[in-house]
Amino acid sequence: MGYGQGINAVCSAVRETTYGVVPASGFKKLSFVSHSLGEERPLIEDDQLGFGRDGRDPSYDVATNDGDIVVPVDRDAIGFWLQMLFGAPTTTELTASQRYQHVFNSGAAALPSASIEIGSPDVPSYSVHRGAMANQLRIALSRQGMLNATVSLICQGETAEIPTSVAGTPQALSGPRFAQARGVITKGGVDLGNVVSADISFTNGLDKIETIRPDGRIAGAIPGATAAAVRLQTRFNTLELLNAATDGTPIALNVGWGMDVGGSNYALNFSLPRLFLPRPKKPIQGPRGIMQEFNCQASGQDVNKMTATLISFAPSF
Repeated sequence: MGYGQGINAVCSAVRETTYGVVPASGFKKLSFVSHSLGEERPLIEDDQLGFGRDGRDPSYDVATNDGDIVVPVDRDAIGFWLQMLFGAPTTTELTASQRYQHVFNSGAAALPSASIEIGSPDVPSYSVHRGAMANQLRIALSRQGMLNATVSLICQGETAEIPTSVAGTPQALSGPRFAQARGVITKGGVDLGNVVSADISFTNGLDKIETIRPDGRIAGAIPGATAAAVRLQTRFNTLELLNAATDGTPIALNVGWGMDVGGSNYALNFSLPRLFLPRPKKPIQGPRGIMQEFNCQASGQDVNKMTATLISFAPSF
């Protein structure tokens, strides 16, 4: 028996046909950076009296399995997580060179669930987080560093540690990674300059179905009100954003990345057609440049709050 090493950890996932039931096949092998999934059962201190100061045995509370998985924002595998967050996309084949455009819209009435297996082959030890539903997406933009996405999941439960994988021989789903240095932010189709850093987030507002069950687990999760937000940190040299914040006019913002592979262009773009900016302070904290920070909120009035468009090599996820 070896020692578990993160560098050798593996992740395989498959969408479920029935919530909480692990499919027998169809797993895809996915890259990940880190995860914090795992079923927890806290202890409840016993409240009985009459047996002295040292008390009786504690009891186990209900089971929870909520956590994050950090994944690379790449050309192909990110589509799996986008489908978890937004539901099935509208897919169009663009050219004979096997490029596909996948359009994911927020606000779907129903969302898929998945079984996600995390394994440590060194031990060996494998566990499956079943009934996993994607509640939130967060992506940070900067001038440098690796481009990752954090996906927050709500799972029904986790299998006991087992020595063999249930994923069989999963199909590898991965592609070249989008780069922070190739990021672009546009307002109304025009490049928005002087953005130092940004964060985009989307939330499904999942509502846990916490029924009384003998296993102490949730019965599912229902999509609630969505929320989409963008945080922009900018150098103050124009009134463009400040004017929009002052008069309450929504802007159309697009955040995305592109790449060229073998002469073919691929891209990932997040569009927020009605984004409202709050009026910010402009603090001066020294001799260097003055910064503005806008914590913006998207509206879904007459439009989707957020649309993600992925131009990928993969025809499906």
